[in-house]
Amino acid sequence: MSKIFSTQFNSTTTNLSLLILRLGAGSFMLTHGYPKLLKLLAGNVQFADPFGLGPGISLGLAVFAEFFCSILLILGLGTRLATLPLIVTMAVAAFIAHSADPFARKEMALLYLVSYIVLLLSGPGKISVDRILSKG
Repeated sequence: MSKIFSTQFNSTTTNLSLLILRLGAGSFMLTHGYPKLLKLLAGNVQFADPFGLGPGISLGLAVFAEFFCSILLILGLGTRLATLPLIVTMAVAAFIAHSADPFARKEMALLYLVSYIVLLLSGPGKISVDRILSKG
């Protein structure tokens, strides 16, 4: 019971928590990115264009973030860099694409956004490819 209420830093549980966050956020985001990748590969580029870049480019950027950066996040490879496109994509989803929608519609994008900001600030933890490469 004392561990539950402990305020001491525990690096083992912190590293395990970061792994779980990376695996969860990355895997769950893949379920959004994969259908977009298939859509892009099929040539169906009907997609929101919030910045006027064109629907094809906007879809390509979303695929890059939601699919490819999610894979990097899961591996813990280039973690902090991989979170940047994910943060931008979730901020656009929450504050631009769903700006007029009720909070319940924005909530998922905001939850992902918070998760990615935590990973940007904390890094991947010891259980990651980044850690293996840094020991080089």
